[in-house]
Amino acid sequence: MNKISIIVESILAAGVIALFVLFFTVTPGAKKSASQDVEAQGELLPIALVNTDSILLHYTLAVESSERLMAQYEESMVKLDTKAKSLQKEAETFQREVLDFQRKLEANAFLSRERAESEQARLQKKEQQLMTKQQDLENLRQKLSNDFLTEQNALNQQLQDSVNMFLREYNADGHLHMILNSAVVMNKVAGYDITDEVIEGLNKRYKK
Repeated sequence: MNKISIIVESILAAGVIALFVLFFTVTPGAKKSASQDVEAQGELLPIALVNTDSILLHYTLAVESSERLMAQYEESMVKLDTKAKSLQKEAETFQREVLDFQRKLEANAFLSRERAESEQARLQKKEQQLMTKQQDLENLRQKLSNDFLTEQNALNQQLQDSVNMFLREYNADGHLHMILNSAVVMNKVAGYDITDEVIEGLNKRYKK
């Protein structure tokens, strides 16, 4: 369970939106050159930046989806932990029974050889049952982990598609030649970041 929790924390720390870089070329109907797009005073290029970390923190769809996914995962982990504790108790009981059998065998406490063999067979069967339960528990643990990763990837894709669609609509007139994820830009200049506008637009669209 600890290993899975570490994996989950690492995934969430990385964020649920993959880093993306979007390029928008000018639409055929908008006959603008780069020189025409550059503002005379500010010398701003037709480029914009978006901060995906901020989108993760403030886009309602991302926040609600992440919280819902984590709630489902935590609920699954609680059930898994309950099964693990129950199996641990069974294993401890079995160990005591094995020790008791060994003591009786050494002290010749069984009334007959058949009775000793019957008890030994019972313990062997119980051991096999415990091994099967342990394997089932591991399989369930792996399934829950895989299911979570599958849902996580689906959420990643949903959020990325949502952001990409909004940015295409935002730049429908082709006034921007390029929209970049600010995480891949080493030297940022003021005036290019449109993150707040994007977040506001995304949340307005999500409410509808």
